[in-house]
Amino acid sequence: MSGETDLIKLYSARILALASDIPHLGRLETPDATVKRRSPLCGSAVTVDVVVADGKLVDLGQDVKACALGQAAAAVAAGGAVGATLDQITQGRDELRAMLKGADAVPVTPFDGFEVLTPAVSYKNRHASILLSMEAIVEAMETALAPADAREN
Repeated sequence: MSGETDLIKLYSARILALASDIPHLGRLETPDATVKRRSPLCGSAVTVDVVVADGKLVDLGQDVKACALGQAAAAVAAGGAVGATLDQITQGRDELRAMLKGADAVPVTPFDGFEVLTPAVSYKNRHASILLSMEAIVEAMETALAPADAREN
């Protein structure tokens, strides 16, 4: 009975609502960088397109093929990332990783919405899917902000 109750908590109404309403779904026509990340454990995949201006993420597109937890994480990531700097997004990713490893704190604003995923801490097999969008956004931002000659190599 306890395991069933834990699964119900894991797939709460808030998580399912986020998963069904992911902002910035779809690909961008002219991104500054594109990154595809896949979790070999579960097969979840995310492709992220970014446009960066003045050191901030100004436009984001994502194609998300993931479980409800990965989709919910993509929704929170997209909601917080647009308008943020690489440092802020990297901090959010690192705080999400720490939260999933059992740290008591949840990521700070603008990624505090990841709090909804705290029931997933006990489900290590779901962590890779939850991290996909944030990892892809960080990598795409790094690529977009790299000097042009470094991107061509």
